[in-house]
Amino acid sequence: MDPLLIEVPERLETERLVLRCPRRGDGAALNAAVCASLEGLRPWMPWARDAPSAEESEAYCRRMQAKFLLREDLVLLVFERGSDGADGPVLGAVGLHRIDWAARCFEIGYWRRTGLEGFGIVSEAVEALVRMAFDRLQARRLEIRMDDDNERSWRLAERLGFTFEALLRRNASTPLGEGRSTRIYARVRGFEEPDSDAAAPGR
Repeated sequence: MDPLLIEVPERLETERLVLRCPRRGDGAALNAAVCASLEGLRPWMPWARDAPSAEESEAYCRRMQAKFLLREDLVLLVFERGSDGADGPVLGAVGLHRIDWAARCFEIGYWRRTGLEGFGIVSEAVEALVRMAFDRLQARRLEIRMDDDNERSWRLAERLGFTFEALLRRNASTPLGEGRSTRIYARVRGFEEPDSDAAAPGR
């Protein structure tokens, strides 16, 4: 099937959060979250070296919306969910990247606004994304990759039922140009995730 014809939810809701595809006008809220989090993100995220301008954040939102519609990259901004279900402040983002639609394999990425540690926000958002990937997109394999030194991130993967598969030693550079080793975790249908006829070849 042409990926453009695959129905991908543009909005997910959890008890506390709204996960939504970026759209026109989200730039200011995203910019505030990124600029407030640069110090915490800089060691792990190559894109977090310098504070973006409001215009750059708005352009990013429009670009990610286009990529979402083309099924090339599925980014969802994470908002606090208001009592009426409305979108509150941006708390971070999650997404499905490096997509192989034929194999139904996806890599999960995530980041959280600084100051919200210990509230389970990333766990709640990523688990919603995992369920969407397996239940709606018939994913066969989900990966999470992170710097070996980012213990908070790999502990989260383990709590969410991902299995440590490999350590790629000095396979990349940190944002500061130092050697970095990468951990690979996976949650695979038929192993960590129950098998399903919906994910069988040809479905």
